[in-house]
Amino acid sequence: QVQLVESGGGLVQAGGSLRLSCAASGRTFSRYAMGWFRQAPGKEREFVAGIRWSTGSTYYADSVKGRFTISRDIAKSTLFLQMNSLKPEDTAVYYCGADILGPTNWSVDSMDYWGKGTLVTVSS
Repeated sequence: QVQLVESGGGLVQAGGSLRLSCAASGRTFSRYAMGWFRQAPGKEREFVAGIRWSTGSTYYADSVKGRFTISRDIAKSTLFLQMNSLKPEDTAVYYCGADILGPTNWSVDSMDYWGKGTLVTVSS
């Protein structure tokens, strides 16, 4: 069974930075892509950033372009999200997801595995 565990969330002031990590454990699995999603209170889960695991190609939601950077460490099977210039509207629970087979359209439904999430709170 694959497990995804997020870490790195917390409370930060507007303009600050956080780095999220998502460690994959369990049986060795190949994956087509992994992504970060977020869900704010009362809202649906939405795509934030994604990365094709083999090629390293990256994709971003317009709302985070230029502020967030997704990366991965293949050897450690870990996904990262560097978040800079944080805004109060970035406050949400951040989840990592894995799409095993692909191709992906970065929708919530396209992810096969999910972590339990880590809370990011940005104060104004």
